[in-house]
Amino acid sequence: MPNHAPPTIDPQAARRWEALPLAAASGPGEKLASPWLHEEVARRMESRLQWILKQPQSWLDWQPIRGGIEAHALLCKRYPQALRFVQQNPPQARAMAQAALRPPWWSPKRWKNPTRFGAPAQPVDLLWANMALHMSPNPQALIAHWYSLVQTDGFLMFSCLGPDTLGEMRDLFARQGWPAPAHEFTDMHDWGDMLVQAGFAEPVMDMEHISLSFSSPETLLAELRGLGRNLHPGRFAALRGRAWRADLHQAIAVGLSDSGQNGRLRLGFEIIYGHAFKPAPRMAMQARTQISLEQMRASLRAPKPG
Repeated sequence: MPNHAPPTIDPQAARRWEALPLAAASGPGEKLASPWLHEEVARRMESRLQWILKQPQSWLDWQPIRGGIEAHALLCKRYPQALRFVQQNPPQARAMAQAALRPPWWSPKRWKNPTRFGAPAQPVDLLWANMALHMSPNPQALIAHWYSLVQTDGFLMFSCLGPDTLGEMRDLFARQGWPAPAHEFTDMHDWGDMLVQAGFAEPVMDMEHISLSFSSPETLLAELRGLGRNLHPGRFAALRGRAWRADLHQAIAVGLSDSGQNGRLRLGFEIIYGHAFKPAPRMAMQARTQISLEQMRASLRAPKPG
């Protein structure tokens, strides 16, 4: 079986990240929260739905705990009548998603249009996947799986990190002679090619840069730990000691300091957005092809995605 993992992703490390237990709410009354950057990206991606003419009758939220719990509510508000599904793994995370996304038992919303957990029995009109693709050990297989979950004339909406992400941190590590701090992220044109190879049509790709500032190396590193892990096969082979951590904090404090922001630490992220439609299957053409009148009529009546 060919290895479809990106060149700088260690598949075993990626699987460990996928299975890593998620942090629960910090205390009584506290709500489970997704990473801030993921929620912000989801908010921006959700605003792009206004340009999609198709109104989904069903949609699937892919891994919403990391992708954005608040974003799930935004989609529920945009498509209040649509059937909604959630795909969340591993099982421990699925229980957390059920607790976070289901309305209280006394709320009418719980019974009027309940959220369904697990893969839908029938393909959906919209598959929503926020900030997941760049951490996949086999993105081609994941895109193909998404394709199978979208019905004809439905569409995929996704976001992920692009290759300019963490450029300042990569330069800092290179100056120190350390291994790369993160695996390489795929260019949006390559994502477009993968979508077409999987069977999607009319992919539309877009990107933007988001710059975040931090008050200290500790807060910066804590934010990065919430966003993902370094899946590079050439990363440090073992845990670092306290002395190296002190050197890392010092290097970040000096190397990422932005004089234009009163010395706050600056880190940039490239965000890629994409959507694509699932077209009607093409009729196989041979040297001599016979089709029924009903098949021809169905092909001519098939609506164009828009």
